[in-house]
Parts: sequence; structure tokens; C-alpha cells
Amino acid sequence: MIKTFIDKLLGKSAGSTQGKSRFGKRQEVPAEVHKIDPALVDERARNVVTTLQQAGYEAYVVGGAVRDLLLGLRPKDFDVATNATPEQVKSLFRRAFIIGRRFRIVHVVYGRGREHEVIEVSTFRAYMDSAAAEQVAGNERTSKGELASMKHAVDASGRVLRDNVWGPQEEDAARRDFTVNAMYYDPANQVVVDYHNGIKDAQKLTLRMIGDPVTRYREDPVRIIRAIRFSAKLAALGFKMEAKTAAPLIESSKLLADVPQSRMFDEMLKLLQTGHAIATIEQLRKLGLATGIYPLLDVVVERADQPFVKAALQDTDRRVGEGKPVAPSFLLACVLWADVRDGWAQRQEGRHGQRPQPPFPALQDAIDDVFNSRIGDVSGRGKLAADMREIWMMQPRFDKRTGSTPYSLVEQARFRAAFDFMRLRADVGEVGEAIAEWWQEFSTADDVRRQDLLEQVRDEQKTRQRVRVRETPPSSPSPKPRSEPAGRQRQGEAQDSEQDEEVEVEAGAVPPDGEAPAARKRRRRRKPRTGGGGGEGGGGAAGE
Repeated sequence: MIKTFIDKLLGKSAGSTQGKSRFGKRQEVPAEVHKIDPALVDERARNVVTTLQQAGYEAYVVGGAVRDLLLGLRPKDFDVATNATPEQVKSLFRRAFIIGRRFRIVHVVYGRGREHEVIEVSTFRAYMDSAAAEQVAGNERTSKGELASMKHAVDASGRVLRDNVWGPQEEDAARRDFTVNAMYYDPANQVVVDYHNGIKDAQKLTLRMIGDPVTRYREDPVRIIRAIRFSAKLAALGFKMEAKTAAPLIESSKLLADVPQSRMFDEMLKLLQTGHAIATIEQLRKLGLATGIYPLLDVVVERADQPFVKAALQDTDRRVGEGKPVAPSFLLACVLWADVRDGWAQRQEGRHGQRPQPPFPALQDAIDDVFNSRIGDVSGRGKLAADMREIWMMQPRFDKRTGSTPYSLVEQARFRAAFDFMRLRADVGEVGEAIAEWWQEFSTADDVRRQDLLEQVRDEQKTRQRVRVRETPPSSPSPKPRSEPAGRQRQGEAQDSEQDEEVEVEAGAVPPDGEAPAARKRRRRRKPRTGGGGGEGGGGAAGE
């Protein structure tokens, strides 16, 4: 307090006395020291930097891409930071879009369709003290009108709701989360600009928060989730979180209750879909955060060791590592399948005083209950919910491999996702391996081979029916049924064949051996012949 009073008398501002510790010291590290291989820099990111520099602006590759380059890795994503405003950036590129409200950034798009590449461009932001920000009483949703005209705003707890005040590079570096993500690389002169000893921390494999961790977590509680995500991502490279950075995580996690649920849902998906889902689960448990981050994430962590869920998490990590797309609907469908399957069985069996339901309505109701209890309104009951529902609703249809069902099923838009789901079920023994192999071949076969596969299923079903007849224990003698004319017999077989098309799957799932349940033919029971009657006509006359 006395030092502050003396500084005021001498005309020194708080910012000038604390500038060195808060904003760090600028270090320009040349190529011969950092040894980044320029060939690892994406050509489109290089083009964005060059375009901005030629227009008279500062521009650098920034963030995790620089960290990966220092470690000799080829980054998957490239971000660019500049002193140009979002509007100025947008004016320089043909396909550029300003997005975001809390932080306004620009997406520069190259290519089209699935092959497109997005370079994210952000403007240097000023390091703003929360005490100097405008304050709102509510949150992002309840104070939407007030926030519309604000550039820097916080809520009552100090959480930043708006941060669109532009500033110099040294302040932009200070407001970033971790030292290893706060370096700037200029591909033109191959210099790395480092304010917070990020290069040293990268060499020591240390994940360290810039500034006071407690304050930084309070400013934006989602930094807690980012700390978990980066520690999981970098664990494979040997990184460890600094003790001072990790210490406040559990206590600060209470602040996540004030973060909008939609943002929490998105952050949860980032934890699980960036190629390090298994490592993330391990970090959550290691840091004492296995519960309390987000209800649905609690379920994922709880079930992560179950064979089916673990297989889904491993499959997601594999696909990300191979550069293949992943869908949140698939992973969440796997995590919540046990709830759907159990609820489906209960409704068909009529447990807990309920009346038994037919299979299809029972499955629909079980799915609705899972959405209400586990996901709520976060997904907006939109595409994610629709995709999950389709994956689940297709599962019993895989048991039916006769008639036109296989043809119509493989034409469904979500067939591939539903098949991959069933494939995972087969991998853990919930579905017979033979069924999964059959559908794999049928989905890729030509028409002739598909007919052969259908014939194969019919032959297997006939064989099973004959085996069951032989194994039936003998019963009391019954009158020998009258033989029918060949024409009528063929007609009866045709009717039985048609009835095969209407078979429904019982009790929610698959038989223990994994084979499709046998079709049960509905035959009319015939009355035994009575004495003196002349067959059916005699019986009918006697009845009259």
C-alpha cells in the first residue's frame, strides 16, 4: 500500500510498475536456436501471414502450432495472430468470415467440402483488468441485451463475458492460457517471439499457466477444462502440469456451474473428440476431477472401463489419429446405450408395474427417457439427437436378414454409423461375429452376391428349424393330419414365407449366441378329425 502511494506521488502508474512481471520480457529467438523446420508450416497458414504482412500488418503463426513445431511435430491446425482488426482481415481474403461474440475472430477458408481448411485469425487483445471492465448482474443468456454494446464485460464472479478490446502483442501474450501456447512464429524471417519463457517450458516438458492460476480460472472457468485437455494431449510427449497450475483445479471447478450449459457441452466434446479421449479420462481421475465437471462427462468417466464404452473411446482416438471424421452422436450413443438397452428390456417385460409394450414403442420410449435424463435440452433435440436415435433404432433391424429389409437398411443415410455401432457390439460379444461379417459383406456386395447371402440365411434358418423339431421331446399320440393337395401346400408355404417378413424381435436384443432370432411362423391350428366325418366338410356339417 505504501509503495503504491509513493508511486502515485512520483506519477508512476500501476501498469508501468507491474508491466515487466505482467507482460513478460520480449525475446526474439532465431532459427539456429529454436531449430523449427520451415517445411512443417502449412502453406495456407504461410499465405495468410504473408498476405497480412504485405498489407502492412504484423502477423504470426501462434499458439499450439508453434509449440508443436518446436517439438518437431507437424501441427494439425494453424492459428494466426495479427494487429489487424477482424474487419481489416476480412477485407483481404475472398472467403473470410467473422464469427463469435465473446471473442471476435476471422475464419479464412481454403478449399470446399470435406477437404476444406480453416485458418483462424485473431486480433491482438489488450490485457484488461476485470476491475476496469463493465459489470452485468446476470450471465451470457440473461444479460444478452446489455452485452450487445459492450467490448469488455464481466459478471458478478469476475468471469469474462466480452473481451474485444484490441492491444499490443505483449498484452495479447499475457492473456493467453499457458506459456507453451503463447509464442509467435514469423515464417518469413523464422524468428520466434517469446514473452513468458515458453521455449524453456517446452524443453522442460512443463505445462504452466501464465499469471496467477486462481485468478485466471476465475476470469474464465473453462480454462480448467483447457488445462485438463492440454495435459491429456501432451502427456504422451512427457509433459507434466506444474504443481502451482494444478493445485487450484478442484476448488475452482465449482465456478463451472455458472458457465452456460451449451458451452459446457461443447467443451466436453472437445475433451473426447480431439484424439486423446482415453488420456483425458486418466487425467480427470489423476487430478481428482472424475466427477463434478459436467453431468454427462461424469457418466463417460464412470463407464470408461466398460468394454463397449472403452472400445468406442479407443475407436474415436484411432479415427482422429488417422485424420478421419468423428461424430459426437456416435460416441454419445455408445456411452448411453446401456441405459437405452435396459429401459427397452424393462418396457417389453412390463417391470415395475408397467404393462408390457411391443418392441418398437418400447424402444422409442426408452430413448426419450434417456434424452430427458442424460442430455436435456442442450442438444436442442436437433441433428445430434436425431442421429443418436437413428443409430439406436437401427440395431434391432440388423437381426432381420430376410426379404427386402437388408436392401432398405443399407440405403439409410445413417447406415454406416449404425453398422459401426453394431460392429463394436460384436467386438465385445454383444452381437454374434457372424452377423457383423454378413452385414459387412452385404453392404459392399453386388446384386448377385447379395442374393447368395440371402439364400445362405434362409438355408441356415431351415436347418435350425429342423434341428429344433428333432430335439422336441415326444408327446402323446395325436391324430395324423390329413395331407393337403400340392397346390394348397404350396400356397401355405407362400403364406408362411410372407409371415416371415412380419417377425418382430423380442426383449430388446440379441440371443446369447449372437445369431438372429428364428422367425416364428403363425400357423392356424387344425381341429382333429372326428369319427364319421368326411374331412373338413364333415367337421363343418357336424358343427352345424
